[in-house]
Amino acid sequence: MVLSGLRRTLAAGFDVLLPPRCPVCEAVTADNGSLCPECWTRMPFISAPWCARLGTPLSHDLGEGALSARAIAEPPLFDRARAATLYQGPARDLVLALKFGGRRDVAGVMGRLMAGNGREILTPDTLLVPVPLHRFRLWQRRFNQAALLARAVGAASGVPVVLDALERRRRTRQQVGLTARERHANVRGAFAVPDAARPRLLGRPVVLVDDVLTTGSTLSACTRVLRQAGASRVDVLTFAIADPVTNEL
Repeated sequence: MVLSGLRRTLAAGFDVLLPPRCPVCEAVTADNGSLCPECWTRMPFISAPWCARLGTPLSHDLGEGALSARAIAEPPLFDRARAATLYQGPARDLVLALKFGGRRDVAGVMGRLMAGNGREILTPDTLLVPVPLHRFRLWQRRFNQAALLARAVGAASGVPVVLDALERRRRTRQQVGLTARERHANVRGAFAVPDAARPRLLGRPVVLVDDVLTTGSTLSACTRVLRQAGASRVDVLTFAIADPVTNEL
């Protein structure tokens, strides 16, 4: 009890000297990793109605199972995708703060928002599987943002996380600036399921976790090998959805 009290005292002291700040605008906030009220109100949250396959917002309610034009024209390899926000404004800033700014503390609030919009795909028998980084990129970045988000979603939903269900065996180019066709070619054959993970995946529904869904090329490549390993279905949960034509990550 003395030790825990000392920790609280030290934390309070640090907050006075270095108060928590909004990862988007740097305004002082109450807690680490939380957004200020202004950035929260500007966050482009996704709410129903949305496309049953891609999770993108629909202009009006077309009934259960309604699909967007993109989902009809280019059906994804995965079963369903859900996301908390569009990749715009504060949501984009939050993703960049985590991915390139090293703000690991924001993963908690992002994961809680993802768990909220992903309720229908986060069933009790689901396994959360983060999209892996190549070991060289993991060494450069020091952490995998998808793994941090998967842990946060798991903590909010009670769904177990399997960090070693996928591995990236080939180092790929950054997807930024590539066309959809180039993105698919870039990740073809890059992912694999280790033999040790196959028994745990057999017959289980999997939810792939990543920060942003753009063209879906990386998530489709992961879906393919997970299905080959025996996963009963593969859904996708991301923090944001980007326009694959005008708003690429």
